[in-house]
Amino acid sequence: MLKKVFASAVFGVEASTITVEVNVDKGVGYHLVGLPDNAIKESNFRIAAALQNNGYKIPGKKIIINMSPADLRKEGSAYDLTLAIGILASTDQINAENLDKYLIMGELSLDGNLQPIKGALPIAVKAREEGFKGFILPLQNAKEAAIVDNLEVYGVDNIAQVIKFFDKGEVLEQTIINTREEFEKSLDFPEFDFSDVKGQEGIKRCMEIAAAGGHNIILIGPPGAGKTMLAKRLPSILPPMTLHEALETTKIHSVVGRVKDTGLMAQRPFRSPHHTISNVALVGGGSYPQPGEISMSHNGVLFLDELPEFKREVLEVMRQPLEDREVTISRAKFTVTYPSSFMLVASMNPSPSGYFNNPDAPVTSSPAEMQRYLSKVSGPLLDRIDIHIEVTPVPFDKLSDDRKGETSVEIRKRVTKAREFQTERFKNSKQVHYNAQMNVKQIRKHCVLNDASKLLLKTAMERLNLSARAYDRILKVSRTIADLEGVENINGTHISEAIQYRSMDREGWLG
Repeated sequence: MLKKVFASAVFGVEASTITVEVNVDKGVGYHLVGLPDNAIKESNFRIAAALQNNGYKIPGKKIIINMSPADLRKEGSAYDLTLAIGILASTDQINAENLDKYLIMGELSLDGNLQPIKGALPIAVKAREEGFKGFILPLQNAKEAAIVDNLEVYGVDNIAQVIKFFDKGEVLEQTIINTREEFEKSLDFPEFDFSDVKGQEGIKRCMEIAAAGGHNIILIGPPGAGKTMLAKRLPSILPPMTLHEALETTKIHSVVGRVKDTGLMAQRPFRSPHHTISNVALVGGGSYPQPGEISMSHNGVLFLDELPEFKREVLEVMRQPLEDREVTISRAKFTVTYPSSFMLVASMNPSPSGYFNNPDAPVTSSPAEMQRYLSKVSGPLLDRIDIHIEVTPVPFDKLSDDRKGETSVEIRKRVTKAREFQTERFKNSKQVHYNAQMNVKQIRKHCVLNDASKLLLKTAMERLNLSARAYDRILKVSRTIADLEGVENINGTHISEAIQYRSMDREGWLG
């Protein structure tokens, strides 16, 4: 007898419906076709044990299972439950009248318990689009899938519950979530706060500007100056995520199975990969493509500590995603695209020893060593970083000061207000949402300078030997500084401050 059960496969951040056709006939054998990977091919052993431990069995007949479309590669153990229910239905061990109304997925343990799956959210979105009544999946993924409305989501612990649901009509408990309410509840403040940072007022100001305009930033300073501490607190002053951003971010993390029990991610992600990371781990890819760190940082912050310690080829593959705010992974048979709109925060020492320009520390690096160290960061990559700031150690009197600094809540209010100005400014653009994303045409339109400001910028570029790439970056940062002040026109004060944030463009840094 032929029966059809429905599941789903995730490619990129989108899902495709998979029809599992199970046919049982005279003879002996178990044949699984439709481009399954090894995890799926091994499922018959898990299914046999799970069914036996729950009072059922795989009959000694010829079983042919086709996973359609047959030219689409399927991977993972999430099809165990789908295949098991299909076998039971095709052998009349259970009733299967409503089987076509539900999407069924889950990995089976040998005792029949269900293990969590990856990609529950995009699968639920696809199930609703395809008109399925409900989605049956492991209980651990239920909240994640229940974010999608107009779809009945049933989280189950064991295959026995699914069997009773179809065969005996026993009611399963539906998981219902008020997405808007859950989102607002999850907007708790991050654990790291700028009030914990002693001194560094100039650097805090710089971080505020970066957050307000979505600018990439690099912090240059000796060990112990507070670069990592400042970077970890950047998400706390970014504007709160919108519901759309939260859903988009959750979708990416769902694909790699990293969504927590809350279901919806309301906090901006902060990712800090180790400098030994590979190209694939950073940008995504693999035999079965998965999102990399830059996509996991979508709508949040990617922090690269000790930037020159990263392999140069790893840093170079970031250049295109930084420009396009998405990463495309191409293989012979398919192409997937992951969003990667993130703020890049990098830190580095000014020299191999870390104490260049520090009068209290001995110079242990030769000019050649320093040049080799600094040249690990290429010009084209620096070209995509708007703000360069030098971080100096905090003096003892400020470290020992018990007074609390300005809180992240106060800074975030100013940042959010500045972002509102930018939202209004770019309301007719689909690609640009904040100042850092402006192209040349938009810079010329929104960063108009008066004669005095032009003269100031010209003088600074000539005297400080600023590179040509610094020009547009200074204008973008000046626009953000003006937005923080709530003024329409850029003036000389804004230009002067922005010029200070291009230290690595000055002659002598990179030769």
